[in-house]
Amino acid sequence: MGKIIDGRSLAQKLNSRLGREVKKFPKAWPKPTLAVVLVGNHEASEVYVRQKAKACSAVGIKSVVRLLPSSTSEKKLLRLIDRLNRSKHINGILVQLPLPKQIDPKKVIGHISPDKDVDGFHPNNMGRLFGSNDPNPLLPCTPLGIMALLNSTRVKISGKHAVVVGRSHIVGRPIAELLLQADATVTICHSRTKNLKKHIHHGDIVVAAVGKPHMVKGRWLKKGAIAIDVGISRLGNKRLVGDIDFKTAKKRCSFITPVPGGVGPMTIAMLLANTIKAYKIQKGI
Repeated sequence: MGKIIDGRSLAQKLNSRLGREVKKFPKAWPKPTLAVVLVGNHEASEVYVRQKAKACSAVGIKSVVRLLPSSTSEKKLLRLIDRLNRSKHINGILVQLPLPKQIDPKKVIGHISPDKDVDGFHPNNMGRLFGSNDPNPLLPCTPLGIMALLNSTRVKISGKHAVVVGRSHIVGRPIAELLLQADATVTICHSRTKNLKKHIHHGDIVVAAVGKPHMVKGRWLKKGAIAIDVGISRLGNKRLVGDIDFKTAKKRCSFITPVPGGVGPMTIAMLLANTIKAYKIQKGI
């Protein structure tokens, strides 16, 4: 039976460390501040925003939420981002996705100041990731969380064969690059990959990030593999499940993340870490 990688516990430890770091900043300095922009009434997004605000408060980060109606124009949203970029009181900016169809998310992401881009999606920050020239870039939160989960197992990544299922700019491609930087041999699979089962079966590490419930069957996994499940879907009975069939997969894996309670908490913890990192960059420390 695979050992469950407890993302909640790991996130709590990281948050405690971040809270101690915040307390060490000079009292004369304002608190690190994260601005979260939510456009429209999207139930899941509203839940995420509340979770992020609660997590910020727990470590001493001030959160400012800007709620905009779903009819907001792209021009109006970009003007708000301009104001947040200029504000000396805002250290991190996060625009919650998805956005209404009249707004181009790429244009919005590209409009955020790279030094305040705590999601790590700005082209400059993605370039720093893939260029490997910046020793301390702001990187995407979910891939950072995945690496922390993998490192918590104390299994050496170097030399392992990692299979990433999904090629998004948010998770798939960044985690593939971070695994490469950790000296893993990486295979990226996607919707056009032939014989997906065969590729997954060769993986010492499997990262599933496509958002299709139970797409990866337990029998597909190599015995002793580490399985990281990024996907989260709600079934008809309202039960939350991941991309990997947890019940069958845990019988073959050495380590596996649950859904919920695995990657999700670590994503939020890394958002807090990025906010503090952005604060320190802006303070020149």
